[in-house]
Amino acid sequence: MKHVLISVVLLAVVIFAGCGGKTETPAAKTDVAVAPATDKLEIAVIPKGLTHQFWISVKTGAEAAAGEFGAEIIWQGPSKETEIAAQINIVQDMMTRGVDAIVLAACDANALISIVEQVDRKGIPVIMVDSGLNSDVPKSLVATDNVQGGAIAAKVLADLIGSAGEVGLIPFVPGAATSELREQGFREALPGLPGLNLVAVNYSQSDAATGMNVTSDMMTAHPNLAGIFVANEPGAIGAAQALRTAGKTGAVKLVAFDASGEQLKALQDGVIQALVVQNPFKMGYEGVKAAMDAINGKEVPKRVDTGVTVITLENLNEPEIQALLAGGK
Repeated sequence: MKHVLISVVLLAVVIFAGCGGKTETPAAKTDVAVAPATDKLEIAVIPKGLTHQFWISVKTGAEAAAGEFGAEIIWQGPSKETEIAAQINIVQDMMTRGVDAIVLAACDANALISIVEQVDRKGIPVIMVDSGLNSDVPKSLVATDNVQGGAIAAKVLADLIGSAGEVGLIPFVPGAATSELREQGFREALPGLPGLNLVAVNYSQSDAATGMNVTSDMMTAHPNLAGIFVANEPGAIGAAQALRTAGKTGAVKLVAFDASGEQLKALQDGVIQALVVQNPFKMGYEGVKAAMDAINGKEVPKRVDTGVTVITLENLNEPEIQALLAGGK
């Protein structure tokens, strides 16, 4: 009888082990990757768009600073600068992820205020680059003085057309701080340049094809147009193509913001006469640097001016200009 009892007990132990009891057999492999632990601070860098050369240079500067200060960059933005809702969702995702700081170029100066205030209440520092908000919540704005840049563009255009003539203005996205400030600077310079007659203002929507179309429309509506100021890279690329197509290269003077490869080619071809150039590398670098300072409790300047430089065919090959175009900070 004892032997029967022992057999029953052993059978129960075997059955229990088969039903989930701990065994020494190795665990089965899965396809789930486990991320290695890291002590690096995470800084989300959220541009207004991903495709234009300007934002690629911002990313390069941000990565340079991250490498220097021991942080990790999470680079994510909307595909187009007009996708405001998509950018808000990205900021929300980064807040939920619990990043240590956010470096943001706002697609709209008002629409992003609410989400940035939420991020701030979570104790996550927000540094604005390129385009700010109509809010005091962000710790710092690292950007060009866009009002000054617009005023400089007006003066350069006046010199190019002999101080008198009809001119057009092509900002990019209504509500985008940089677009509005460059337009403001251009308009505010006009009283000091009484020979300039602003006859048309059309938006490019930060799209080269739209920029081409509105430039063509502007020239058709104003056959005596002497010059145009275009406030960003995609609009300038489109405007240059419109001038080529219309056979107006050199006849209508073109001044534009930024300096992508296509813009520099248009400058060398005589389609664009002057570029008002920012320092996007410096924006990315100083933005991440300010974020690191804010994380570490250091004082962060409320405003960092990254400067503007006017590039023409005459100074294009000067060493300091080439260094700027190569992405030096």
